[in-house]
Amino acid sequence: MFERIAIAIAFSPRLQTLLAEANRIQQLFDSELIIIHVGSHTQEDDMKMESSLKEAGLQENIKVIWESGDPAKRILSVCKKEKVDLLVAGALKKEDFINYYLGSIARKILRKADCSVLMLTEPSLKSNPSQRMVIHAEDSPYATQAIKVGTYIGKIQSTAQLHIVREIKLYGLAMSVSSERTEDELSEIRKNLVNEEIKIVEDILKEVDTKGLKINIKVISGKSGFELANFCNRTKSDLLIVGAPNRKMGIFDRVFPHDLEYIFADLPCDILIVNPKRKNG
Repeated sequence: MFERIAIAIAFSPRLQTLLAEANRIQQLFDSELIIIHVGSHTQEDDMKMESSLKEAGLQENIKVIWESGDPAKRILSVCKKEKVDLLVAGALKKEDFINYYLGSIARKILRKADCSVLMLTEPSLKSNPSQRMVIHAEDSPYATQAIKVGTYIGKIQSTAQLHIVREIKLYGLAMSVSSERTEDELSEIRKNLVNEEIKIVEDILKEVDTKGLKINIKVISGKSGFELANFCNRTKSDLLIVGAPNRKMGIFDRVFPHDLEYIFADLPCDILIVNPKRKNG
């Protein structure tokens, strides 16, 4: 699924936790692992890196790449050159600090990466498999792939609960309330709209191995990013999986914050952005 994984690191207090996560992710997908460091590269840095990798148990199928310059550009350049399938990086939950420290880097990666991206908000030394996951099956050309990746991770990690979220189309709701109908008729129309969205997810799941998974299909309405973040918080989910957004944003995407960027402003949990574009051309 992810044959080549890269992780962007710095010699920060979270270095060992990120490397521990990288080790587990590499084993989860049986992948090659590339370590990307943008910054100084001295003999002392080499020794520090070697010691850190050894402490994390990272000794096989590892490639370390040292870069200098603009962090986001260099990280994305390495991912493209090395044909990385999944980029892993640390992120902090609140945008106010992200804006000053990681925000611009993270957002550039989010917008421009040609591979999938996993942002970890609370990397841990100890294994902490995802127990409650949310998959957003909406607003992306890769929504189906997001479901397939999410169900794969759910099975491997024996996830306790997997929620797949879709939205009622606003135009459908508008039509239902604008006509002169009885309350029972309106209720029936809304029920049918919900069932249509559930049926779409059920049809996708027919092509996926879901044996052993506890799946809940949830249909929401309202402002997408806001409602999705609230749902993650209410269900205390630890991983949100979404398909990468369409690069060709329309005028309304430029005027109003995109759903994914809205979520990024206040991350409810770890987030995996699925983008298999490189392989699919």
